[in-house]
Amino acid sequence: MSQQHDFEASLRWWRQRKGHSQLELAGRADISQRHLSFLELGRAAPSRDMVIRLAAALDVPLRQQNALLVAAGFAPVWRQTDLAAPELAQIRHALDFILAQQEPFPAVVVDRHWNLLLANAGAGRLVEFLVGPPAPGTPVNLADALVAPDVLRPYLTNWAEVAGYFVRSVEADAAADGTTATVELLKRLLSYDGVEAALAAPPAGPASGPVLPMLFRKGDVGLQLFTTIATLGTPQDVTLQELRIESFFPMDEATAQLFRNWSKANSAKAAQS
Repeated sequence: MSQQHDFEASLRWWRQRKGHSQLELAGRADISQRHLSFLELGRAAPSRDMVIRLAAALDVPLRQQNALLVAAGFAPVWRQTDLAAPELAQIRHALDFILAQQEPFPAVVVDRHWNLLLANAGAGRLVEFLVGPPAPGTPVNLADALVAPDVLRPYLTNWAEVAGYFVRSVEADAAADGTTATVELLKRLLSYDGVEAALAAPPAGPASGPVLPMLFRKGDVGLQLFTTIATLGTPQDVTLQELRIESFFPMDEATAQLFRNWSKANSAKAAQS
């Protein structure tokens, strides 16, 4: 009874969160509105296939699809595989290829909550220039590194604009996935000094350019970068669906040349050792 009640509440929550009426969702799932109403009221019990059908119609992420299945009394169907597992070797090769292709410019792979999973040498050189090399094995969360007051913030001259935009994206994630972990990440970011003021400031308009840049400065060196974020196209694993590949590109030739020089210097140093 408790599981069934959880499913009813979860189904209603997802439908309302996605902004669908019962009639709209019933049409998307190719079932009658009456049957959907009975499912939401607990007057009908869903089959496993019905749970998956409704979740797909609502575009529920795989992790939350598993939660809906468990709430309805079924076992999860979507795996969550460690990225280092042998069965994901081809995916790992593809990610390594993407990171290598981005050289000498930075690129990273993060999970849903911006925990760093993979990075290329360009990303390492950027971090080392700004804050020094991290201690080996130290876990890195890019959300904290960007928003917290003592990591990248001192070197990001347009931090308020970038942080405001980023925190709004985490707010959207929290609204979309409904997980406690994302809500906790959002709370942590909002607790940092200056974040509320950054959110209250008007967003950058089109006069600032086609994309919002990240403007770094350390001493006499300035860097102008913008980023792209890519995901895997057809994931059928929770881990893979939650991966994000963020690539950094220079916005001017001076920034591009600096990264090329860093890469050449690193190669020369490696050849000498």
